[in-house]
Amino acid sequence: MKIGEKIKQLRIVKGLTQEELADRAELSKGFISQVERDLTSPSIATLVDILQCLGTTVNEFFNDRQEEQIVFGKEDYFVKTDEERHNAIQWVIPNAQKNMMEPILIHLEANGTSVEEDPHEGEEFGYVLSGSVFVTLGKQTYKVKKGEAFYFTANKKHMLSSKTGASVLWVSAPPNF
Repeated sequence: MKIGEKIKQLRIVKGLTQEELADRAELSKGFISQVERDLTSPSIATLVDILQCLGTTVNEFFNDRQEEQIVFGKEDYFVKTDEERHNAIQWVIPNAQKNMMEPILIHLEANGTSVEEDPHEGEEFGYVLSGSVFVTLGKQTYKVKKGEAFYFTANKKHMLSSKTGASVLWVSAPPNF
């Protein structure tokens, strides 16, 4: 672990110059510069002083917890293709079932492909990215075109289908796919 770079990042986040950090920790600006460039290592007591001036502890500083992933690309997607129903579902946020909502991309081929769900607790939201879809809630059916959205509580049997093919961003809360 390069502690110098981490100290520098903390200093910048706190809006301090090297000189300001040095003054607060009763050290020289040159020493702070050398620490940040990993040219020298501070003693444990000095490191504790520096970290205290940066508003953190030794324990927090050395905690190597991976930061939570915020941005997801196609390489992160999990894809399930249903050959029988001629659709594909892409989970755009891996392991989203642990979250309050689960966004997925649904690709429906032409000729009446569908995705069906039984009634359950929660809410469903969708945004049609391309094509058009039919949203069936119980016995009622609604047509939703590209650029339009739909939202409903999921307490009735529901189905998403397309005659011409479509791509839909679908968000389910809580996750149920």
